[in-house]
Amino acid sequence: MNNFFETSKYFTLKKSTYVFLRWIGIIGQLISISLVYFVLEFEFDYFACFSIIFLGILSNLYLELIYKKVQITEQTSFIFLMIDTIQLSTLVYLTGGITNPFIIFLLIPSVFSAANLGFRINLSIVVITSIIIVFLTFNYQPLPSPISYDNNLNEYVYFTIPLALIIALVFLNYFALSFVKDSRIRKEALNRMEEVMAKEHELLSLGGQAAAAAHSLGTPLSTIKVISQELSKQLKNDKEISKDIELLSSQIQRCEEILKKLSVNPSEEVEFIDDDLSMRDYLSDITKSFEEVGDRKFVFNFDQDSNPKKISKTIEIVYGLKNFIGNAYKFSKDTVFINLKSDSRMTEITIEDDGNGYPKDVLPKIGEPYLKTSNVENKDKAGLGLGIFIGKTLLEKNFAKIICRNSKTRSGAEILIKWKNKELFNI
Repeated sequence: MNNFFETSKYFTLKKSTYVFLRWIGIIGQLISISLVYFVLEFEFDYFACFSIIFLGILSNLYLELIYKKVQITEQTSFIFLMIDTIQLSTLVYLTGGITNPFIIFLLIPSVFSAANLGFRINLSIVVITSIIIVFLTFNYQPLPSPISYDNNLNEYVYFTIPLALIIALVFLNYFALSFVKDSRIRKEALNRMEEVMAKEHELLSLGGQAAAAAHSLGTPLSTIKVISQELSKQLKNDKEISKDIELLSSQIQRCEEILKKLSVNPSEEVEFIDDDLSMRDYLSDITKSFEEVGDRKFVFNFDQDSNPKKISKTIEIVYGLKNFIGNAYKFSKDTVFINLKSDSRMTEITIEDDGNGYPKDVLPKIGEPYLKTSNVENKDKAGLGLGIFIGKTLLEKNFAKIICRNSKTRSGAEILIKWKNKELFNI
C-alpha cells in the first residue's frame, strides 16, 4: 500500500488552497439544489441531497480545523478526492443521472489530481470516475420537470453523452499531466540553477577568506624567509645544515607563490598552465606536486585512454582535479589509484585511495562545505569538506558529473568524474 502512495517533493497539496476550493464547490452545490427545488420547482429528494452536501461540509471542517499539516499528503488527498467524487456522484444519481448537465463536474476531482498528485493516484481516480459515469448512464433517479414536454432523449444522444464525458476525462487528464510535467521540469531546472548560484556565492566567499588568509600569512612568512637567509649566511660552512636550509628556502618560495595565487583573481592567474594539455598530461602534472612533498605513491591506469585530444587550458579544471586528488592523497594510507578512460564519446576519471573511506554519516552529504563527521574514529581526519565542495563546484561548472562513494574494490573512497567529450573539448 505504501508503494502505491509514492510521495515526491513535487506531489504535495497545499491545504489552504484545497479547503478553499472545496468550500466554493459546497456553496455552489447548495445554491444549485436550492434554486432547482424551490425556484424552478423540480421534484427530487431535497433532504437526501442536503444530507450529502452536509457530509461534505463536515469533511471540509475536519481538514480546516483538525488536520494540522500545511501540506496534504498523497494518501490523504486520495481519500478526500474520492469523498468528493462519491459525493458528486450521489448528488447526480438523485437528480437525473446522465441527463443532469451538472454531471460534467464529475471530471473536476480527476483533473485536480492530475495537476497536483502522482500518476498512480490520478489513474485510479480516472478509472473509478469512468466506472461511475457508466453506472449513472443506466442507474439514476429521474428528475421530473414542472414543464410539460417530451423528456425522452434520442438513443444515439443518450449513449454518446457518457462516451463524450469519458473522452473528455482522458483528454483533460492527459493535458493536465503533460502541463504539470513540463512545469515540474522547469521548476527542477530553476532549483538546480539556484543551487549552482548559491554554490558559486559560497565559493566567492571562500575566495575572499583565502585572500584574507594569504594577506595575514604574508608577514610571518617574510619573517621566516629573512631568518632562513641569515641562517644560510651563518652556517654556510656546514654542508648538512646548509642543505636543509636550502630546502626550507625552496619551500618558503613555494608558499609565497601559492599565497600570491590566493590573493588575486583566479581568472587572471592562468600563466602557470603552460599549454593546452591532454587529460593524461593534466593528471600527471597535478600529481607531481604531491609526489615532491610526500611519501605516498600514485598508480595510474591509462590503458583505456584512446583520446589524444588536448583540452583548452582552464584553471577551474586544474583546481577541481587537484582538490579531489589532494583529498584522496590526504586520506590514503599508502597509494592513490587514478584510472583514465576516454574514447570518442566520454571521458571518465576514477580516483581511489586505500584509506578508510567516507564515514556513513557523511556519505549522503558529500559536496557540502564545512562538512564534519560525528564518527569518533575519524575525528583526527575530519575535514571541513572544502576540498570536495570546491572541486565539485568548479568541475560541475565545466559540465562534469561527479559521483562520490566508497570503493567497491578497495577500502577507501572513490570519486568518479565524467564528461561528454563534446562538452569537455569545447570549454
